[in-house]
Amino acid sequence: MKVLIFGASGMVGQGVLRECLLDPDVELVATVGRTPAANPLLGPQPAVWRQIIHSDLSDLNAIHDDLAGFDACFFPLGVSSSGMTEADYDHVTYGLTLSAAQTLSRLDPGMTFIYVSGAGTDSTEQGRVMWARVKGRTENALLRLPLNAFMFRPGIIQPLDGIRSKTASYRLLYTLTKPLLPLLHWALPNRVLTTREIGLAMLAVARRGYPKRFLETKDIRAVVEAQS
Repeated sequence: MKVLIFGASGMVGQGVLRECLLDPDVELVATVGRTPAANPLLGPQPAVWRQIIHSDLSDLNAIHDDLAGFDACFFPLGVSSSGMTEADYDHVTYGLTLSAAQTLSRLDPGMTFIYVSGAGTDSTEQGRVMWARVKGRTENALLRLPLNAFMFRPGIIQPLDGIRSKTASYRLLYTLTKPLLPLLHWALPNRVLTTREIGLAMLAVARRGYPKRFLETKDIRAVVEAQS
C-alpha cells in the first residue's frame, strides 16, 4: 500500500506516520507539509518514507506529479479554532482540505481519503459552534467528491510514544492530565483514543473499508479491536 499523509508534524499526524512506518505492508509513505516532519521512530529516516515539502498547500500544482499513484490519503492536518475568525479557520480547515482532496480525486479517483474531524462535528452546518460548522461543511464537501472518503471523529486523544501536540495550550493540558489519561482511556472507552489506535484504525480502514462513513470514537476503537 502507498500512503499520503498531510499534516504529519501534528500530534495525530505523528501517530499515523509512526504506524505507517512500522507496517510491513506499507511500501511507500509520503508526507506533505510546509516544513519537514520529525521522525517518530527516531534515528535515520526509513527508506519507505519520502517527504514532500511545499510552502503553499492551497495550491498543489507544483507537486501535482508527486501526488499521483497512491492508494490512500490520511488527512489529520488542522489547527485549533481558538482565537481565530470563522473566515480564517475556514481557510485552513475547509480550504486546505478541499485543495488536497480535489487534486487527489482527479489524480486517483476512488482512492481512500480519511479526514480527521472531531467529536461533535455539525453535519447540518447550521449549529452555534463555529469549528463544528466548518468541520461539518468540510466533511459534506468531501463526500461529494469521487473519493472513498471516511470521517474520523475522535474525542479525547492520549498521545503515546513521545508524541507531543504542536499547540502550546494543548501541551500544557496534556502535561497536567498525563497521569489521568491512561485511567480515562480504560474507564471511558467510547471517549478516549490513543494516537497509536487512530493510526492503526486508519490503516485498517484504508485496507478494508468500513460500513459507515462517519467513525466516532467507539467505531475507531472497534476497528482496532477487530485487528487483534
